[in-house]
Amino acid sequence: MLKAYMEKVFLGNLFYLLSLTIFLLNLSSPVWAGEGGAKQTLSLAGNVYIFGKILDSHKEPVAQAEISVFVNGKPYHFDSKHEISKIYTELDGSFYLALDIPKEKFQQSKIKLKIYKSAYKTQEVYLSPKDFAIKNGEYYTKVKVVLERTLNPAFWIATVVFFLAYILISFELLHRTLAAMLGAAIMLAISYTIGTFNPDYHIISYESAIKAIDMNVIFLLMGMMIIIGVLKNTGVFQWCAYKCYQLSRGNVFLLSIILMVFTAVSSAFLDNVTTMLLLTPVTIEIALALRINPLSLLIPEILASNVGGTATLIGDPPNIMIGSYAKLTFLQFVENLAPVCLISLLVLFVYNRFVFQSEYNKSKIDNVEAFIEKLRQEYQITDKTLLTFGLLIMGIVILMFLLHGVLHMEVSIAALFGASILFAYSAVTKKVDIAHLVEKDIEWLTLLFFIFLFILVGAVESVGLLDMVADGVLNLSQGNLTIAICLILWVSAIMSAFVDNIPFTATMLPITAYLTKVIPGAESGVLWWALALGACFGGNGTIIGASANVVTLGIAEAAGYRITFFNFMKKAGPYTILTIILANIWLLLFF
Repeated sequence: MLKAYMEKVFLGNLFYLLSLTIFLLNLSSPVWAGEGGAKQTLSLAGNVYIFGKILDSHKEPVAQAEISVFVNGKPYHFDSKHEISKIYTELDGSFYLALDIPKEKFQQSKIKLKIYKSAYKTQEVYLSPKDFAIKNGEYYTKVKVVLERTLNPAFWIATVVFFLAYILISFELLHRTLAAMLGAAIMLAISYTIGTFNPDYHIISYESAIKAIDMNVIFLLMGMMIIIGVLKNTGVFQWCAYKCYQLSRGNVFLLSIILMVFTAVSSAFLDNVTTMLLLTPVTIEIALALRINPLSLLIPEILASNVGGTATLIGDPPNIMIGSYAKLTFLQFVENLAPVCLISLLVLFVYNRFVFQSEYNKSKIDNVEAFIEKLRQEYQITDKTLLTFGLLIMGIVILMFLLHGVLHMEVSIAALFGASILFAYSAVTKKVDIAHLVEKDIEWLTLLFFIFLFILVGAVESVGLLDMVADGVLNLSQGNLTIAICLILWVSAIMSAFVDNIPFTATMLPITAYLTKVIPGAESGVLWWALALGACFGGNGTIIGASANVVTLGIAEAAGYRITFFNFMKKAGPYTILTIILANIWLLLFF
């Protein structure tokens, strides 16, 4: 018990220190930064000015590319005292050079810029006086350089480490947080050991790793965890399960529909993992009282939770990641995904009738009214005041979600605002054990997993692996939008069925962003919706396809009701394929 508590405290402190470090580093971005962040204070005085951007073949900025300047074949020192002859581009790929060359010498000068970055081919740019504009006796020119990728040792090391971490995560050979942390740490360690002496082994800089972490996702998840952690102390979720049975009046098929609707709606506005975590124990109890196998209610709930979570920005982690990366609003998710999710839910009702009706027919309740009364006594609202205040705050947060596109506000701000108000109220009124909530309800391991996962993906993006995949998809689709939609949707669905959809989505984000830019017609954002539908719907395919599946079936197994990998596929697989077909038709018809 003490060991578990110490682990929680350690993880909480570790996350706090990581968040503080990220925040402080993001406060300042030095004008001149060496590889690995070595700050250089350089004089900006001079009479010859060269500025511009370094881009890759996808027109994305190349951060911290090394630029050496040669004047008439000799290295130019920006700071003669420290013999600094190199500068580095900023995180947005921009650079600014101020050279002090006497006017009489400048007219006969030949300037060469030598640009180097690990995983790219070294490129040289030659400038002569005629390339400069003159103003007030000073010379100005703008340079744009596109670097081509090369497969150096850093590429192969990053690729191998990434796929090993991916295998460990997807098949749960190692705890996913530890696997992601190990992979990120290995890449950074290689970059600053071997990579210090041989730049071809430099995978990713510390600054680039920090920039790769999407704190909007981290803070959104944290805020929603706090809100749900407070609300669950009111007994509202158990009470809702009782009301579902009361509405069904003993009709098990009707009960399954009501539970699916409740699960889908809850998963759309909360989080599907949290929803299933709270509903599963109650569902098992009701199923046992009805004398049916709990899995006949739990599997439809799982399918409904993944479908419902697809409908909104905050319903499923892949959507949170897509929305944050692509700057998509809550309303855009609802407008583009909710209709096909509603159709898929209606199809689930019909599908459920064919698959589980025989099990529902085994139900035997001698006295329905007595059983309803038993549930009413057992599952009551325990704190109406906290529930009222919590629902008010939740309503404000959802309203802010809806308006965040108009307000130009990140969704994490809304979540943190609601969480902090609810947290403060709970602390002042002492209605919730704050220490217990921080230790148990904020899933520190999940948040740390996201942090290290972002670094992993940032590393393979830095060495060019994702560029290669994006180019491969582009060539396969031949620039055809219809083919690209089908490719992203079906590949996402198949991959998400067999590996965790969170790391897969993180990998696909920059690839989808590139394809959205270069494929005619994709500017509507349709490829983002294809990725969201594929990753979320595909998660229904197997036990390990989505976190909600793992959590729900883990609780069921602990209660003595286990389903094998292939039996789950047999029950859920046909429905998953059916929903992907529906999604494909939807995307092709309406985009």
